[in-house]
Amino acid sequence: MTRVRLLRDGAVGRIILARPEKRNALDRRMADDLFAALAQFESDAACRVIHLGAEGEDFCAGVDLEALERMLEAGSDAQRADAEALGRVFLAIRALMKPVVCTVRGRALAGGAGLATACDIVLAHEGAEFGYPEVRVGFVPAMVMTMLRRAVGEKHAADLVLTGRIISAEEAERIGLVSRVVPAATFDDDINATLEQISLAPPTSLALTKWLFHKLDALSFEDGIAAGVVTNVESRATDAFKAGVRRFTQRKNRE
Repeated sequence: MTRVRLLRDGAVGRIILARPEKRNALDRRMADDLFAALAQFESDAACRVIHLGAEGEDFCAGVDLEALERMLEAGSDAQRADAEALGRVFLAIRALMKPVVCTVRGRALAGGAGLATACDIVLAHEGAEFGYPEVRVGFVPAMVMTMLRRAVGEKHAADLVLTGRIISAEEAERIGLVSRVVPAATFDDDINATLEQISLAPPTSLALTKWLFHKLDALSFEDGIAAGVVTNVESRATDAFKAGVRRFTQRKNRE
């Protein structure tokens, strides 16, 4: 049985973690399923935005410790292959030319918090909780630290990974770990409204915006401006941009 469910809802591709009996804990099979799902929606021309959600009370409890226990005596090659399976999911989310929106109910812990942080936008239920408790079991939040430091900065990141403490959605928003906290009463409606808003934008502008946004990580200030100039010119050459400018000017002329 697959660890994830896929559904395309108009221009929205939905990837739902579907292992609620294990609090959607991540194992090798789920990592492989997630990677395949992302690739499927990336190649789907009708899909403009990807939604990552989960069944059950918790978004994701992190890596499946029972699966890790079964690998305790495995060699370093097997350990590396297992770790790389999740690492390539993080890389795929960043490399996709379509926005990935994560919605979190309940707890997002360890690798589960990392999975959320890898996404472009994170919408948190007001009762959600986040944490990186790996140090408590002698583990290291190794791959997720790359994303966490970028999201919240050095001091907040160190606080989370060295104490392993669990934080509320409100604190997660305050330090920049999530994009927005959404009220429980309007959670589903607000998610769908955000996804629809993104899906209405031209795919070329979405792709160029996401590409440049993450490209800036590796660039100096001057090189970032230069890359912005190139991307600006590329966007001006698209049919979507030309049509959008004409619609705007025609509307202004009618007023």
